[in-house]
Amino acid sequence: MCNGHCVSCFELSNIRSCAWSTAADPYPDPGEVNVSVTPSLDVVCLGESMVTFVPSSGGPLADVASFARTIGGAESNVACTLARAGHSARWVSRVGSDGFGDHLVETIAGAGVDVGAVQRDPHRPTGIYFRTAGERATTLDAAPGRAEVVYYRKGSAASALSPALVQRRDVWAGRVLHLTGITCALSATCRALMRRLTHREPGRPLVSFDVNHRPALWHGADPWLLAELARGCDLVFVGEDEAQAAWGLPDADAVRAALPEPATVVVKQGAGGATAFSGGTRVHVPAPVVDVVAHVGAGDAFAAGFLSATLRGLPLRDRLRHGHLLAAAALTVPGDLAVPPSREQVDALAALDDSAWGRLRLGPGWTDRADDLLEEVAR
Repeated sequence: MCNGHCVSCFELSNIRSCAWSTAADPYPDPGEVNVSVTPSLDVVCLGESMVTFVPSSGGPLADVASFARTIGGAESNVACTLARAGHSARWVSRVGSDGFGDHLVETIAGAGVDVGAVQRDPHRPTGIYFRTAGERATTLDAAPGRAEVVYYRKGSAASALSPALVQRRDVWAGRVLHLTGITCALSATCRALMRRLTHREPGRPLVSFDVNHRPALWHGADPWLLAELARGCDLVFVGEDEAQAAWGLPDADAVRAALPEPATVVVKQGAGGATAFSGGTRVHVPAPVVDVVAHVGAGDAFAAGFLSATLRGLPLRDRLRHGHLLAAAALTVPGDLAVPPSREQVDALAALDDSAWGRLRLGPGWTDRADDLLEEVAR
């Protein structure tokens, strides 16, 4: 009998059949007709993705004459990275009936992600944003120069997401449902949807939540809403700096004390590594040294790495190491998405002893020579 989480301590092989409604209301009252199914996907990710314009030359946005087009979005980043790592992934969202929407759907589908549940809105546009990469840093300890970011997402198609527009059969089709705090900041209907998806009820998949606090999106609203949503989830990712800025919590242990309900809480600590709490276990894994090109997408890649290892039932230490390695792949390219090394290569790096792990230094192009890197560390 499902206990409302569908998993116990992330042993995903224990997932039972989940239920959703066949009625018109996607979230029916108890007693309405339901059907039971087995999840057909590894992960479903829900949230907004946007077309991103990155300058083709350096300098402030005011001086840039041309841009290269790419995509960006926390949830679609996770879906694409997991698909490239060999998992079945779906992205659920809304885009405009415009060329930018076409580009998003085609690009994400091209990464191997199921986009069949993406809705097209003829009245609202696809969100876009412009950004600079900032000056390159030499290590993870030295942050690159502050990037300029300008969003054009107000009134976007994705901001109209709501409980009435999202079907259970789409979001409950995976062993994991991955969400972020960005979605709840987009609109009142998005907040209603997030409250619905993080409500504990029988039959739901494991719910993963990346806090992803974006101060500019909240406009003075109470960020403790993010903590409220996190408490309804099974796995929570949060940066230690985010927890300090949003909730005034000083360290990882204070975060865990404030979020006792999730089965697992992962606190990311930048160059200091990451600490995971699961049940009564506390595990800290330092981050490898990384020659950083740009920080964009690193948190999403970390979540994807941790989720990939979770889906495979790996130990907590290895889940953190997989997160660090996929984050390092994202940190060493200029865009949001990086092609991760093969599963075998990541497994081999994650299995290094503590001394060899501490000697890792990852720079641009390291994913193309992961085998050589393993030999170097061994020597």
